[in-house]
Amino acid sequence: MLQKFNERNRDILVNISGKLIHRDVAGVSPFDAVVQGGDAVWEGLRVYEGRIFRLHEHLHRLFAGARALAFESIPSEEEIIAQVRATLEANAMRDNVHVRLTLTRGVKITSGMDPRLNQSGPTLIVLAEHKTPVYNDATDDGGLSLITSSVRRFPPDCLDPKIHSCNLLQSILAKIEANAAGADDAIMLDKRGFVAETNATHLFIVTGEILATSPTVACPEGVTRGAVLEWCAEHSIPVEVRDISLAEVYRAGEVFCTGTMGEIAWVGMVDSRRIGQGAIGRMTRDLCEILRAKTATQGVRIVA
Repeated sequence: MLQKFNERNRDILVNISGKLIHRDVAGVSPFDAVVQGGDAVWEGLRVYEGRIFRLHEHLHRLFAGARALAFESIPSEEEIIAQVRATLEANAMRDNVHVRLTLTRGVKITSGMDPRLNQSGPTLIVLAEHKTPVYNDATDDGGLSLITSSVRRFPPDCLDPKIHSCNLLQSILAKIEANAAGADDAIMLDKRGFVAETNATHLFIVTGEILATSPTVACPEGVTRGAVLEWCAEHSIPVEVRDISLAEVYRAGEVFCTGTMGEIAWVGMVDSRRIGQGAIGRMTRDLCEILRAKTATQGVRIVA
């Protein structure tokens, strides 16, 4: 599963601190905190017919991360929404769009890790692309194939995953292992050996009629994950948030991943073991239908 270049994105304009710049010349300063040390938080947003699904939940997580990192100043929700709107309008985008929102600590007066060197305020980057859910091709052809990575997720006392930061090296290392194994993505375990998430998404398993997912101890507080848990409560679907071992994943009737960029994607193979009947399961299909219904009617209107 490799994302491909979309010709419609050739001449997109990227928004950097309110300035719309062609993608070929857009850039941030080498003194920016994100370049110097990955000192930034980010969110992925998806646009459906001019609306952004769960926008307020995404911005809440962005602000929470910035506060945890002690950013000196943080733009308001209204300011960020205005810049997202300006970016979408400038690119004539309203559907099947993914927005990568990055908030850095800003430009430093000189190179160094000390946050006191950041005296110009934060840098806001809005990158909007025409992009369908990234797992579409894989799930049309046998579901996702996952392997288990040797890279473990940090516990909160090392680097708290509740800070949705731009430090993604753990995920990149796990993705390298998945690529080498010919898999789509990699399951990452916590330091105790239980499932945390994949390198890019949250993981759910179905055993009998019960859905289960890992607690957010060694993984971020996923927005789509949270939405699925809400929908389970609305539709009386039994769900457990608990530790999950790899053996439970192997023997599950269904396994699926959740995330804004890929929505809900079913898993057909884990560590060369076929999951369930090797086809998308009933509960996964039902939740996909709920997602489609919700995104067709809900979300914050951004563009007409």
